[in-house]
Amino acid sequence: MSLFRTELRRLTKRRFTRYMTLLGLLVLAAVVVGVFFTNQKIGAAQYAQAEREADQQYQAQVHWSEQERVACEQAKTAGTTNNRYPEDCSVITPPSRDQFSAEWYLPSTFDFRETFDETLIPFAAIFALVGFVVGASFVGAEWSTGGMMNLLLWRPKRLTVLLTKLAALLTGMLAVTLPAAVLWFAGFWAIANFRGTTEKMTSGAWQSSVLTGVRGLVLVLVVTTIGFALASLGRHTAMALGGVVAVMVVGQFGLGILLSMAGVRFAEAWLLPTYMLAWMTKTVKLEDWNSCNATFSGECKPATMDITWQQSSILLSVAVVVILGASLWVMRRRDIS
Repeated sequence: MSLFRTELRRLTKRRFTRYMTLLGLLVLAAVVVGVFFTNQKIGAAQYAQAEREADQQYQAQVHWSEQERVACEQAKTAGTTNNRYPEDCSVITPPSRDQFSAEWYLPSTFDFRETFDETLIPFAAIFALVGFVVGASFVGAEWSTGGMMNLLLWRPKRLTVLLTKLAALLTGMLAVTLPAAVLWFAGFWAIANFRGTTEKMTSGAWQSSVLTGVRGLVLVLVVTTIGFALASLGRHTAMALGGVVAVMVVGQFGLGILLSMAGVRFAEAWLLPTYMLAWMTKTVKLEDWNSCNATFSGECKPATMDITWQQSSILLSVAVVVILGASLWVMRRRDIS
Protein backbone atom coordinates (compact mmCIF):
# COMPACT_ATOMS: atom_id res chain seq x y z
CA MET A 1 0.00 0.00 0.00
CA SER A 2 1.27 3.49 -0.81
CA LEU A 3 2.55 5.36 2.24
CA PHE A 4 1.25 8.66 0.84
CA ARG A 5 -2.28 7.30 0.34
CA THR A 6 -2.20 5.76 3.79
CA GLU A 7 -1.20 9.06 5.40
CA LEU A 8 -3.74 11.01 3.38
CA ARG A 9 -6.46 8.59 4.45
CA ARG A 10 -5.32 8.83 8.08
CA LEU A 11 -5.49 12.63 7.86
CA THR A 12 -9.02 12.70 6.45
CA LYS A 13 -10.30 10.07 8.88
CA ARG A 14 -9.21 11.97 11.98
CA ARG A 15 -12.17 13.55 13.75
CA PHE A 16 -10.08 16.51 14.88
CA THR A 17 -9.23 17.31 11.25
CA ARG A 18 -12.88 17.19 10.25
CA TYR A 19 -14.08 19.29 13.18
CA MET A 20 -11.41 21.97 12.74
CA THR A 21 -12.05 22.18 9.01
CA LEU A 22 -15.79 22.39 9.56
CA LEU A 23 -15.30 25.08 12.19
CA GLY A 24 -13.14 27.12 9.82
CA LEU A 25 -15.71 26.80 7.03
CA LEU A 26 -18.54 27.81 9.36
CA VAL A 27 -16.64 30.93 10.43
CA LEU A 28 -16.06 31.88 6.79
CA ALA A 29 -19.72 31.24 5.98
CA ALA A 30 -20.72 33.49 8.88
CA VAL A 31 -18.48 36.25 7.47
CA VAL A 32 -20.14 35.98 4.04
CA VAL A 33 -23.64 36.04 5.54
CA GLY A 34 -22.74 39.00 7.75
CA VAL A 35 -21.34 40.99 4.82
CA PHE A 36 -24.46 40.20 2.78
CA PHE A 37 -26.86 41.55 5.39
CA THR A 38 -24.76 44.62 6.29
CA ASN A 39 -24.56 45.90 2.70
CA GLN A 40 -27.15 46.95 0.16
CA LYS A 41 -27.29 48.08 -3.43
CA ILE A 42 -27.28 51.83 -3.97
CA GLY A 43 -30.09 53.18 -6.14
CA ALA A 44 -32.30 56.22 -6.52
CA ALA A 45 -34.20 55.46 -3.31
CA GLN A 46 -30.99 55.26 -1.28
CA TYR A 47 -29.68 58.52 -2.74
CA ALA A 48 -33.01 60.25 -1.98
CA GLN A 49 -32.92 59.00 1.61
CA ALA A 50 -29.32 60.15 1.96
CA GLU A 51 -30.27 63.60 0.68
CA ARG A 52 -33.04 63.80 3.26
CA GLU A 53 -30.69 62.80 6.06
CA ALA A 54 -28.09 65.33 4.90
CA ASP A 55 -30.76 68.05 4.86
CA GLN A 56 -31.93 67.05 8.34
CA GLN A 57 -28.38 67.28 9.65
CA TYR A 58 -27.99 70.67 7.99
CA GLN A 59 -31.22 71.97 9.54
CA ALA A 60 -30.14 70.66 12.94
CA GLN A 61 -26.83 72.53 12.63
CA VAL A 62 -28.67 75.72 11.61
CA HIS A 63 -30.97 75.43 14.63
CA TRP A 64 -28.03 74.75 16.96
CA SER A 65 -26.07 77.73 15.59
CA GLU A 66 -29.01 80.06 16.10
CA GLN A 67 -29.45 78.86 19.67
CA GLU A 68 -25.76 79.36 20.39
CA ARG A 69 -25.77 82.87 18.90
CA VAL A 70 -28.77 83.87 21.00
CA ALA A 71 -27.17 82.39 24.11
CA CYS A 72 -23.94 84.26 23.33
CA GLU A 73 -25.80 87.60 23.01
CA GLN A 74 -27.72 86.97 26.22
CA ALA A 75 -24.52 86.13 28.08
CA LYS A 76 -22.83 89.24 26.68
CA THR A 77 -25.77 91.43 27.75
CA ALA A 78 -25.77 89.91 31.23
CA GLY A 79 -22.02 90.34 31.49
CA THR A 80 -21.41 86.65 32.11
CA THR A 81 -19.43 85.83 29.00
CA ASN A 82 -16.66 83.32 29.35
CA ASN A 83 -14.27 81.44 27.11
CA ARG A 84 -17.14 79.43 25.69
CA TYR A 85 -18.28 82.22 23.37
CA PRO A 86 -16.27 84.49 21.04
CA GLU A 87 -16.07 88.27 21.48
CA ASP A 88 -18.27 88.82 18.44
CA CYS A 89 -21.40 86.68 18.58
CA SER A 90 -22.09 87.29 14.90
CA VAL A 91 -19.29 84.88 13.93
CA ILE A 92 -21.46 81.99 15.16
CA THR A 93 -23.02 81.05 11.86
CA PRO A 94 -24.29 77.76 10.48
CA PRO A 95 -22.24 75.86 7.90
CA SER A 96 -23.25 76.04 4.28
CA ARG A 97 -25.56 73.41 2.79
CA ASP A 98 -22.90 72.09 0.41
CA GLN A 99 -20.81 70.98 3.39
CA PHE A 100 -23.31 68.19 4.04
CA SER A 101 -22.75 65.68 1.27
CA ALA A 102 -25.38 63.02 0.68
CA GLU A 103 -22.61 60.46 0.11
CA TRP A 104 -21.82 60.57 3.83
CA TYR A 105 -25.26 59.16 4.61
CA LEU A 106 -25.41 56.41 2.02
CA PRO A 107 -25.70 52.86 3.41
CA SER A 108 -22.77 50.49 3.17
CA THR A 109 -22.40 48.85 -0.22
CA PHE A 110 -19.99 46.16 -1.41
CA ASP A 111 -17.66 47.33 -4.16
CA PHE A 112 -16.03 44.15 -5.50
CA ARG A 113 -13.06 45.95 -7.06
CA GLU A 114 -12.26 47.96 -3.93
CA THR A 115 -13.06 45.42 -1.25
CA PHE A 116 -12.65 41.83 -2.42
CA ASP A 117 -8.86 41.72 -2.02
CA GLU A 118 -9.31 42.81 1.60
CA THR A 119 -11.64 39.88 2.25
CA LEU A 120 -8.87 37.47 1.25
CA ILE A 121 -6.91 38.48 4.36
CA PRO A 122 -9.37 36.95 6.90
CA PHE A 123 -9.85 34.00 4.54
CA ALA A 124 -6.12 33.25 4.54
CA ALA A 125 -5.81 33.92 8.29
CA ILE A 126 -8.61 31.49 9.21
CA PHE A 127 -7.32 28.71 6.97
CA ALA A 128 -3.75 29.31 8.16
CA LEU A 129 -4.94 28.85 11.75
CA VAL A 130 -6.81 25.68 10.80
CA GLY A 131 -3.78 24.37 8.93
CA PHE A 132 -1.42 25.12 11.81
CA VAL A 133 -3.56 23.36 14.41
CA VAL A 134 -4.41 20.39 12.16
CA GLY A 135 -0.78 20.01 11.09
CA ALA A 136 0.50 20.12 14.65
CA SER A 137 -2.11 17.64 15.82
CA PHE A 138 -1.55 15.32 12.85
CA VAL A 139 2.07 14.59 13.67
CA GLY A 140 1.91 15.38 17.41
CA ALA A 141 -0.71 12.72 18.01
CA GLU A 142 1.47 10.18 16.21
CA TRP A 143 4.32 10.84 18.62
CA SER A 144 2.27 10.98 21.81
CA THR A 145 0.31 7.78 21.08
CA GLY A 146 3.26 5.74 19.83
CA GLY A 147 1.92 5.54 16.30
CA MET A 148 5.14 6.95 14.87
CA MET A 149 7.21 4.15 16.38
CA ASN A 150 4.88 1.51 14.94
CA LEU A 151 4.96 3.18 11.53
CA LEU A 152 8.77 3.24 11.51
CA LEU A 153 8.82 -0.50 12.11
CA TRP A 154 6.97 -0.84 8.81
CA ARG A 155 8.86 1.93 7.02
CA PRO A 156 12.21 2.42 8.77
CA LYS A 157 13.26 5.40 6.61
CA ARG A 158 12.65 8.22 9.04
CA LEU A 159 12.92 11.25 6.76
CA THR A 160 10.83 9.59 4.07
CA VAL A 161 8.07 8.91 6.58
CA LEU A 162 8.09 12.45 7.98
CA LEU A 163 8.18 14.15 4.58
CA THR A 164 5.42 11.88 3.27
CA LYS A 165 3.27 12.86 6.23
CA LEU A 166 3.96 16.51 5.43
CA ALA A 167 3.13 15.98 1.76
CA ALA A 168 -0.17 14.33 2.67
CA LEU A 169 -0.98 17.16 5.06
CA LEU A 170 -0.26 19.87 2.47
CA THR A 171 -2.24 17.97 -0.16
CA GLY A 172 -5.20 17.76 2.18
CA MET A 173 -5.02 21.47 3.01
CA LEU A 174 -4.75 22.31 -0.67
CA ALA A 175 -7.74 20.11 -1.48
CA VAL A 176 -9.85 22.00 1.07
CA THR A 177 -8.53 25.53 0.58
CA LEU A 178 -8.87 25.71 -3.21
CA PRO A 179 -12.61 24.79 -3.36
CA ALA A 180 -13.23 27.04 -0.37
CA ALA A 181 -11.50 29.90 -2.20
CA VAL A 182 -13.74 29.33 -5.24
CA LEU A 183 -16.83 29.40 -3.01
CA TRP A 184 -15.48 32.50 -1.26
CA PHE A 185 -15.13 34.26 -4.60
CA ALA A 186 -18.59 33.12 -5.72
CA GLY A 187 -20.15 34.29 -2.46
CA PHE A 188 -18.68 37.79 -2.67
CA TRP A 189 -19.40 38.03 -6.38
CA ALA A 190 -23.05 37.33 -5.54
CA ILE A 191 -22.93 39.91 -2.75
CA ALA A 192 -21.49 42.47 -5.16
CA ASN A 193 -24.27 41.75 -7.67
CA PHE A 194 -27.15 41.89 -5.18
CA ARG A 195 -25.73 44.18 -2.47
CA GLY A 196 -23.14 46.28 -4.26
CA THR A 197 -21.41 46.68 -7.58
CA THR A 198 -19.02 44.80 -9.86
CA GLU A 199 -18.14 47.80 -12.00
CA LYS A 200 -14.58 48.62 -13.13
CA MET A 201 -13.37 45.00 -12.90
CA THR A 202 -10.62 45.32 -15.51
CA SER A 203 -8.06 42.67 -16.44
CA GLY A 204 -5.61 44.35 -14.08
CA ALA A 205 -8.10 44.14 -11.21
CA TRP A 206 -8.68 40.43 -11.91
CA GLN A 207 -4.94 39.80 -11.99
CA SER A 208 -4.46 41.59 -8.68
CA SER A 209 -7.20 39.51 -7.04
CA VAL A 210 -5.76 36.25 -8.38
CA LEU A 211 -2.25 37.11 -7.18
CA THR A 212 -3.57 38.05 -3.74
CA GLY A 213 -5.39 34.71 -3.61
CA VAL A 214 -2.21 32.86 -4.57
CA ARG A 215 -0.26 34.64 -1.84
CA GLY A 216 -2.99 33.69 0.62
CA LEU A 217 -2.73 30.05 -0.43
CA VAL A 218 1.05 30.11 -0.01
CA LEU A 219 0.63 31.63 3.46
CA VAL A 220 -1.75 28.83 4.44
CA LEU A 221 0.71 26.15 3.30
CA VAL A 222 3.66 27.85 4.98
CA VAL A 223 1.90 28.20 8.34
CA THR A 224 0.67 24.59 8.08
CA THR A 225 4.24 23.42 7.47
CA ILE A 226 5.52 25.40 10.46
CA GLY A 227 2.88 23.92 12.75
CA PHE A 228 3.73 20.42 11.54
CA ALA A 229 7.47 20.99 11.96
CA LEU A 230 7.17 22.47 15.46
CA ALA A 231 5.06 19.55 16.69
CA SER A 232 7.50 17.08 15.13
CA LEU A 233 10.42 18.93 16.68
CA GLY A 234 8.91 18.71 20.16
CA ARG A 235 7.21 15.36 19.51
CA HIS A 236 3.96 16.72 20.91
CA THR A 237 1.11 18.94 19.71
CA ALA A 238 1.60 21.17 22.74
CA MET A 239 5.07 22.10 21.48
CA ALA A 240 3.60 23.86 18.46
CA LEU A 241 0.67 25.46 20.28
CA GLY A 242 2.80 26.53 23.21
CA GLY A 243 5.44 27.92 20.89
CA VAL A 244 2.88 30.07 19.10
CA VAL A 245 1.46 31.35 22.39
CA ALA A 246 4.95 32.23 23.57
CA VAL A 247 5.87 34.01 20.34
CA MET A 248 2.62 35.92 19.94
CA VAL A 249 1.83 36.79 23.55
CA VAL A 250 5.27 37.14 25.09
CA GLY A 251 7.33 37.91 22.02
CA GLN A 252 4.96 40.08 19.98
CA PHE A 253 2.80 41.87 22.55
CA GLY A 254 5.61 42.17 25.07
CA LEU A 255 8.08 43.29 22.43
CA GLY A 256 5.57 45.79 21.05
CA ILE A 257 5.07 47.35 24.48
CA LEU A 258 8.81 47.44 25.12
CA LEU A 259 9.58 49.07 21.79
CA SER A 260 6.81 51.61 22.30
CA MET A 261 8.10 52.52 25.74
CA ALA A 262 11.62 52.84 24.37
CA GLY A 263 10.40 55.15 21.60
CA VAL A 264 11.86 52.98 18.83
CA ARG A 265 11.10 54.32 15.35
CA PHE A 266 8.83 52.11 13.27
CA ALA A 267 8.28 49.63 16.10
CA GLU A 268 5.80 47.68 13.95
CA ALA A 269 8.69 46.65 11.69
CA TRP A 270 9.79 44.24 14.43
CA LEU A 271 6.41 42.52 14.71
CA LEU A 272 5.40 39.42 12.72
CA PRO A 273 1.79 40.50 11.94
CA THR A 274 3.19 43.44 9.97
CA TYR A 275 5.01 41.08 7.62
CA MET A 276 1.98 38.78 7.29
CA LEU A 277 -0.13 41.78 6.31
CA ALA A 278 2.55 43.03 3.91
CA TRP A 279 2.63 39.59 2.27
CA MET A 280 -1.10 39.79 1.57
CA THR A 281 -1.37 43.49 0.65
CA LYS A 282 2.03 43.77 -1.11
CA THR A 283 3.05 46.83 0.93
CA VAL A 284 2.51 48.16 4.44
CA LYS A 285 3.47 51.79 5.01
CA LEU A 286 4.65 52.58 8.53
CA GLU A 287 4.61 56.18 9.76
CA ASP A 288 6.62 57.85 12.50
CA TRP A 289 4.64 60.86 13.74
CA ASN A 290 7.42 61.80 16.16
CA SER A 291 9.51 63.01 13.24
CA CYS A 292 8.66 65.76 10.81
CA ASN A 293 9.65 66.18 7.19
CA ALA A 294 8.79 69.79 6.32
CA THR A 295 7.54 70.50 2.80
CA PHE A 296 7.85 73.68 0.75
CA SER A 297 4.34 74.65 1.82
CA GLY A 298 5.28 74.34 5.49
CA GLU A 299 3.29 71.13 5.98
CA CYS A 300 4.72 68.59 8.40
CA LYS A 301 4.68 65.02 7.08
CA PRO A 302 5.76 61.98 9.12
CA ALA A 303 8.72 59.85 8.14
CA THR A 304 7.63 56.63 6.44
CA MET A 305 8.97 53.12 5.99
CA ASP A 306 7.63 50.51 3.55
CA ILE A 307 7.45 46.81 4.39
CA THR A 308 7.06 44.91 1.12
CA TRP A 309 5.93 41.42 0.20
CA GLN A 310 9.48 40.64 -0.95
CA GLN A 311 10.77 41.24 2.58
CA SER A 312 7.96 39.10 3.95
CA SER A 313 8.81 36.30 1.51
CA ILE A 314 12.38 36.23 2.85
CA LEU A 315 11.09 35.97 6.42
CA LEU A 316 8.66 33.18 5.56
CA SER A 317 11.31 31.26 3.60
CA VAL A 318 13.83 31.49 6.43
CA ALA A 319 11.22 30.37 8.96
CA VAL A 320 10.28 27.30 6.90
CA VAL A 321 13.89 26.34 6.17
CA VAL A 322 15.04 26.72 9.78
CA ILE A 323 12.10 25.09 11.55
CA LEU A 324 11.49 22.29 9.06
CA GLY A 325 15.23 21.70 8.72
CA ALA A 326 15.56 21.43 12.50
CA SER A 327 12.69 18.93 12.71
CA LEU A 328 14.25 16.78 9.96
CA TRP A 329 17.65 16.91 11.64
CA VAL A 330 16.18 15.91 15.01
CA MET A 331 14.15 13.16 13.36
CA ARG A 332 17.31 11.70 11.88
CA ARG A 333 19.53 12.07 14.93
CA ARG A 334 17.34 11.28 17.94
CA ASP A 335 16.30 7.84 19.08
CA ILE A 336 12.71 6.78 18.44
CA SER A 337 11.34 5.74 21.81
